[in-house]
Amino acid sequence: MKPLILVWEIPLALFSLLFYKVMKFIIGNLFTIYLAINKSKASVWRVLSQETLDSVLSLPVLMTKGPRWNTHAIIGTLGPFKVEKEVSLNITTANSSARSWIAVVYSFPSYQTITSLESSKISSDNDWYTLKLAPGKYSLGLRYYNRLDTINLPEIKIDNNNFADAQNIPSDNNDFYHDLIQSKNWFYSGLHYYIFTILKLRKFLPESFVKREFLPVGAPDTFFAYNYLEKNQILSLTFTSDIIEHCNIYFNLYDRSSLPLSWCEINNTEYKLPAPKTNGYYLLRIRPQPGFSFDTSKIQFQIVTENDLSQQALLMVNG
Repeated sequence: MKPLILVWEIPLALFSLLFYKVMKFIIGNLFTIYLAINKSKASVWRVLSQETLDSVLSLPVLMTKGPRWNTHAIIGTLGPFKVEKEVSLNITTANSSARSWIAVVYSFPSYQTITSLESSKISSDNDWYTLKLAPGKYSLGLRYYNRLDTINLPEIKIDNNNFADAQNIPSDNNDFYHDLIQSKNWFYSGLHYYIFTILKLRKFLPESFVKREFLPVGAPDTFFAYNYLEKNQILSLTFTSDIIEHCNIYFNLYDRSSLPLSWCEINNTEYKLPAPKTNGYYLLRIRPQPGFSFDTSKIQFQIVTENDLSQQALLMVNG
């Protein structure tokens, strides 16, 4: 980053970071109050869909709690709910809806990851799987990848009592992502302006800070790779054949306001993204398939700019 650009870029980024933290606190508390008032909705799956985004508070909440949109998954959330001993999930319903899935239990209202349940790590011999928890208040997030023709979010029990019924999801549920960029405005641009800057200054900042800001809600079974991408840069990715064969690799490109511009699943050892028309950043979610031992040293990433300058661009982290 050029010194003259830093003169105005860093102060704007600091203001954006402060703006994001303040808005996250305010919107998060409003959402907590909303959930406390509407207790009946805690036991009904809230599916990330166009219908959800049509409600007034939904998009601001998502843009402050989980702004790196996962366009590849069907996402449902439940809660908050009180637990004395355990939460149980009907894994038969989940397995018949997606080839791969993960359920994550978060503390409420801090949304810290407590534990998770991954389809690749459990036996499907039984219909239900139970997670033991300490007494407390929690919420549950579920992501379906590579969903099947019929999609149902599963039944949930708390302390062996029925809590949530199964819920059918339309196969075109995620079509809303194609128009999401039209929601861009000064508010969302201001919230996430700083992300591009800290990624450009990444080598000067603690990696834990960069990771925390970019991946606010990571999935424990997913490896992430990410960095900035300028509008004059071409992104080239190279993978070994065993990574392609034994992992699912999901690619997202976001504009500077963190709204998705394009996405795909990578199935070849070479992938090249044409130079985007605007500055932004990209994210890869790499999910090993059952039985595969993940070795990050087998993955090679590179950014190539138009003037043939290259730079190592990515750092693998486990979320």
